[in-house]
Amino acid sequence: MSRWLVAAGGVALMACLGTVYAWSVFTQPLQAAFGWTSAQATAPFSIAIFFLGVGAVLGGRWQDRVGPRPVAVTGALLWGAGNLLAGVGTATFGVAWLCATYGVLGGLGLGLGYVTPVAAVTKWFPDRRGLGSGLVVGGFGLGAFGYAHLLRSFPAFAGGAAVGGAAAEAVLRAFTVSGVAFALLGGAGAMLVRNPPVASPATAGAAGGGGDFTPGEMVRTPQFWAAFGMLLLNVTAGILFISNAVPIMRELTGATPAVAAGVYGTIALANAVGRFLWGAVSDRIGRRAAFAAIYLLQVAVFVVVGRLHSIWVVAPLFALVLLCYGGGFGVMPSLVADWFGTRHLGVNYGWVLLAWSLAGVAGPGFVAVVKDRTGSFAGALPVTAGVLLVAVLLPVVVRGPGDAKSVPGRTGRGGRGR
Repeated sequence: MSRWLVAAGGVALMACLGTVYAWSVFTQPLQAAFGWTSAQATAPFSIAIFFLGVGAVLGGRWQDRVGPRPVAVTGALLWGAGNLLAGVGTATFGVAWLCATYGVLGGLGLGLGYVTPVAAVTKWFPDRRGLGSGLVVGGFGLGAFGYAHLLRSFPAFAGGAAVGGAAAEAVLRAFTVSGVAFALLGGAGAMLVRNPPVASPATAGAAGGGGDFTPGEMVRTPQFWAAFGMLLLNVTAGILFISNAVPIMRELTGATPAVAAGVYGTIALANAVGRFLWGAVSDRIGRRAAFAAIYLLQVAVFVVVGRLHSIWVVAPLFALVLLCYGGGFGVMPSLVADWFGTRHLGVNYGWVLLAWSLAGVAGPGFVAVVKDRTGSFAGALPVTAGVLLVAVLLPVVVRGPGDAKSVPGRTGRGGRGR
């Protein structure tokens, strides 16, 4: 099978899973429909991202044993079921039901579905790992972009006047129909995801790596904790914006709900572009240099954006945040493969993705608390800039495993230290 066909299947699955990043479009309709606070409306998204990390560890271990296809198909089905059940029962059981279905069940599906094509496609592109991983995770960003635009075509999601029962009906219908579509379309893409043949020419001549670390060996290295911290800090910064993008843009610029939703639906494309772009860039300048640039660009944005009030100035700056946010996911799979090898890449990358889980709680939770207590999102921006400035130290200081692995009793080939 062509590696490009495998990548296409991975992109299709990722596009369905990536719709989770359109959650910002749901927050205000949910508040209008059920009278929830910002924290309540953000909670299902945070929980979904947390359980994505849990599902990634489980899925990574499972796919290393049985191959990626059954794991990917299961992930698509669980994500679809989580959305479908959310639409069926939220009106009756409230926010707890939405957290359990969309958040827990759907989040586990996200993790199972996310880690498998990332690990598989990275193995198909050993000569251009950044390009391969960036391509498939770019589908995740494309899903958010397309889904946000689709939802925005309905009045309840475009800042229309629907409140109460009308808003609730629109939101619940969106969950129900989406759940069916995600299971069918995502499942079809998942059927194409598989590992390359061991002796395939496409997998020959892989770029250098640090040998194949087992998960137990990996977590005892400082490089694992550096990679974990790099992803954690980048996701925390980006996801606090993504989880409440529309209301944050409205507060800064005074834009109407319809304009803010429309602008965000457009700039969400940067999340997808950044995954592919930064992945390819990292093949040329190195993974560590790419991460340092990703952090520094965001520091500049979060330092200045709170003092700007034109939608046409704020929007490009937030597009840059999304570009860098997506870039972290485009570069990290290749970094993990370079440092720890590809034999256990599924489960190893799953452990790194637990950083995404923690950030999925920390980022949205922090910004929601700031909003509920101060009435404004502005206080979260300079704090985020400070966190990212500290994050720059990780890729600058930490190098890949050396000629001798940092694991007692084991030695192996050195990594590129890039």
